[in-house]
Amino acid sequence: MRVLIIEDDSSIAANLYDYLEARGHAVDAAGDGVTGLHLAVSRDFDAILLDLGLPGMDGLTLCRKLRQEANKDTPVLMVTARDTVDDKVNGLGCGADDYLVKPYSLREVEARLAALHRRHAGRVPPRPLEVGPLRFDPRSLTLTCAGEPVKLPPKCLLLIEAMMRDPDRVFSRADLEAVAWSGEPVTADMLRTQMYVLRRAITRAGGIDPIENVHGLGYRLVVRPDR
Repeated sequence: MRVLIIEDDSSIAANLYDYLEARGHAVDAAGDGVTGLHLAVSRDFDAILLDLGLPGMDGLTLCRKLRQEANKDTPVLMVTARDTVDDKVNGLGCGADDYLVKPYSLREVEARLAALHRRHAGRVPPRPLEVGPLRFDPRSLTLTCAGEPVKLPPKCLLLIEAMMRDPDRVFSRADLEAVAWSGEPVTADMLRTQMYVLRRAITRAGGIDPIENVHGLGYRLVVRPDR
């Protein structure tokens, strides 16, 4: 495997590097978040070992940028001393594939990285989602309405993908904030603004607004046959 270690503790990074290299893996390493993101985006790896507490850019932000801005799907194993359920949920919500709490054994690290690589190498590409005239391609992160492209910023893409996976479901404000911001601090107007941008873009492209406000509850995606 080609493995990228992003870890600021030099002794931990050295132990991981030496162990994985001795086991026959090609290993690269970064000691801060900015360098780690650059390597993860500019080079191809089979798996990334990512610490949360990094200088320059924390692991959650790095993983989120890797998924949402760089559109890289390299498997990520997060390693950290933080062991609460909320910490794990936030890590997975930002795009990590697995989560390992320190202290850990080097054998387990290798086994988890190998398992992530096997699943990634053998997985079936995600199929496009279609709801009425809307079509979302998870691979290219593109949305069309009645065949017309809908240009959207990253958070709007996250919102419409979630709603298209479960049409007619009423998504609460908290549901959608978790989808788009993954535990980041959210002000009162942030979701409202993103929903406005999303609905306006769909309407301009296809002449319809399939997203409904459910008073006091949230939003839902409804595409009626007559639209």
